[in-house]
Amino acid sequence: MKLDSYWNDALPLWPAGATGGARSLPDKVDVAIVGGGFTGLSAALALARKGARVVVLEAGPTVAPEASGRNGGHVNNGLAVDYADVAAKVGVEKARAWYHAYDDAVNTVARLVQQESIDCDFLRHGKLKLATRPYQMDALQRSVERLVADGVDTDVEVLSAERVRAEVQSERFHGGLLYKRSAQMHMGRFAHGLAQAAERQGATICTNTCVNRLERVQGQVHRLHTAQGVVTAQQVLLATGASRHGSYGSFGWLRRRIVPIGSFIVVTEPLGAERAQALLRERRTYTTIANIHHYFRLTADHRLVFGGRARFAISSPQSDAASGEILRAGLAETFPQLGPVRLDYCWGGLVDMTQDRLPQAGERDGLFYSMGYSGHGTQMSVHMGERMAEVMAGNVAANPWQGRHWPAIPGHFGPPWFLPAVGLYFRLKDRLA
Repeated sequence: MKLDSYWNDALPLWPAGATGGARSLPDKVDVAIVGGGFTGLSAALALARKGARVVVLEAGPTVAPEASGRNGGHVNNGLAVDYADVAAKVGVEKARAWYHAYDDAVNTVARLVQQESIDCDFLRHGKLKLATRPYQMDALQRSVERLVADGVDTDVEVLSAERVRAEVQSERFHGGLLYKRSAQMHMGRFAHGLAQAAERQGATICTNTCVNRLERVQGQVHRLHTAQGVVTAQQVLLATGASRHGSYGSFGWLRRRIVPIGSFIVVTEPLGAERAQALLRERRTYTTIANIHHYFRLTADHRLVFGGRARFAISSPQSDAASGEILRAGLAETFPQLGPVRLDYCWGGLVDMTQDRLPQAGERDGLFYSMGYSGHGTQMSVHMGERMAEVMAGNVAANPWQGRHWPAIPGHFGPPWFLPAVGLYFRLKDRLA
C-alpha cells in the first residue's frame, strides 16, 4: 500500500512533463501567485490570457501537491452546509447566489477541460448524498422542497432506498438526494493540463520555491522572499489554503481564520469492469450524511476511491497509515462483498475549514486571497482563480464571496491543538442523532 496520492502517482514532477528544464525566478512581475494548486493555476491562466506577466510560486516539488492533488476526485455542486440554514442566516437572495456559485464552478471546470483539451476522465454523472439512518430522509425531502420553492435548484431528486440499492450495492443506505449537475475527474492529470495551459499563455510556474516572507513596498506592491531569491510583484494573490509552508509572521492573520483538518483516502486494487459496474452502477460521486462521513467513487481503471474524516489529525505517514486501517473497516462495513480487497494507495490531505464552512476571498492590506473551501474546493478553487483574476483587473463584483465577515477562530493561533476534542464532539453528535 503506497502512502501517496493515486492522482499524483506516475505523473512527472513539474516541469518534466511540460517543456522541460527548471524555471528561473523572475526579478519583477505583474502578479505573483503563492500556491500552485487549482486556485493558483486557474488564476495564472486567466491573468496570462490578459497579458499579465505572472509567476506561480509553489513550495512543493510539483503542481497541486496539497489539497488539489490529495482529495477524493469529486467536482460537486451544492453548498457544504444545508441551504436552508444558510438562507436563515443571510437571507434567500444571498444564499441562492452562493449556491449558484457552485453550479458556475462545476461549469468552469467543464469549460476548461474542453477548451484546453485536458485528458482527465471528466464525467458529469451527478452526486448522490446518502442517508445512513431513516430519519435523515425527512431532512433530505425538506431540503429538496426548499431548494425548489426558492427557485434555487430543480435538478435535485430524492431517491428511495430501493432506487439507491439498484445503483449502490450496499444495504447501509435508506435513500439519498441526487444532485444532477455534479461531476468527477482525475485530479492529477487536470492539474498538469491546467499548468501546461497557463505556461502556453506565458505564465511561469516555479516549484520548490517556498515563500518565506512577504514585504509590502507600497499599495499592492510586495517583495516576496523565497528559497530561490526575491521577486517584486505589482500584485500578489495568496492561494495557499491550509498549507503548512511559510511563516506565521506573513500569513498569521489568515491562518488564525482557517483550521486545517485531515481527510484521508484509500484506493483499492483494480476491481475489473464488471465488478466495479455492479458495485456503483451509475458511477456517480457518493457521500454519506454524518459529521464523520465517508465519500467514494470509481476510477477509470475500475478502482474504488474511499475516503473520510477517519481521524481528526494532521496528515503524516504515521497518521495516514493509521487512518487507512480505519477506512479499511469502513469500506468492509459498506461493501462487505468485496472481502479482503487489496488497498494499493492510502494518503491524507488538509481541508482548509472556515468557521461557517464557506469560502473566503477578497483583499486585505494590499494582498488578494481566495481560500477556505472547507472540503468543497476542487470546483470552487478553479472557479475562484478565474474570478480573482477579474477582481485583480478591477472588477470587484466578480467575487461571489466579497464582503463576508471573517472573524478569527477563538483559541486558534498555530497548529490546531484542539482537533482530537473536536473529533470526539462530532462522534458523539453522530451517535446521539
